[in-house]
Amino acid sequence: MPDDSPTTAQRATRRAPASAKSEQRIRDILRVGREVFAEKGYERATTTEIAQRLGISEATVFTYFRGKRELCVRVISDWYDEIIAAMETGLPRDEPIRVQLHFLIRTHLHLFLVQGTGLCALVLSEGRSKGGPGQELADSFLPLQRRYTAPLMDLLARGQVSGEVRADMPLRTLRALVLGPMEHLLWEVIAQGRTPDIDRAAAQLVDLLWSALAAPEAELAALRQLRADLAAALARAA
Repeated sequence: MPDDSPTTAQRATRRAPASAKSEQRIRDILRVGREVFAEKGYERATTTEIAQRLGISEATVFTYFRGKRELCVRVISDWYDEIIAAMETGLPRDEPIRVQLHFLIRTHLHLFLVQGTGLCALVLSEGRSKGGPGQELADSFLPLQRRYTAPLMDLLARGQVSGEVRADMPLRTLRALVLGPMEHLLWEVIAQGRTPDIDRAAAQLVDLLWSALAAPEAELAALRQLRADLAAALARAA
C-alpha cells in the first residue's frame, strides 16, 4: 500500500491558509477527497490520486493536511456537520416526539443512502476497525460519531422528560435500539447496491421502534394527570 505520509520537508512547509486562494484550495481538496474516499474507501484511496484529479502536486495537498488520515477525518467531519445541520435545522420540535423521530430517521437514511453511500460504507467499515493500521482512523472517528448522534440523544432525553419515551431504560440503550436497525439497513443497501423507498423504510422503522420506545400507557397517563393537577394548582394560586 502506498505511503501517503509527507516527508520531513513537506511537513516543514505545511502552513495555515492565509488567503482566499488558500481557502479555495482547501475546499477543492476536500471536495475531491470526498469523491475519492467515497469511490475507493480508505485503504485504496491515495493523496496522489486526489492531487492528480485536481491537477496539483501531492506536496500541495501536504501543505494543508499532514497526510491521508487527517484529510479523511476532515472529510468525514464536514460530512457529519452537514447531516447534523440538516437534522437540527428541520427538526419539528413543536410536534410529538414520534413525529420528530420519524424526521430524524428519514433524514438520516436520505443523507446516507442518497447523498453519501460511499462515505457511509467507509464509516461503517473503518469506524469498527480493531488493531492494525485502521485502529488510528477508527479512534479518530469516535468524537465525530458522538457529535453525530447528539441530536438523537437530545430527542430521546426530551421524550423521557415529556413522558412520551419510556424512562426505565438508559439513553445509551435507547440510542442503540434506534441506530441498530438503521445500520443494518445501510449495510444491506451497500451489499446489494439498491436504494430502497426511503419514505416507506422510515415509516416502517418508526412503527417498529415506537412500540419499544413509547412510555407505557399507565406511566403516560400518570404524567398527564400530574400536569393537569399542577396546572389546576397554579390557576388556583393565581
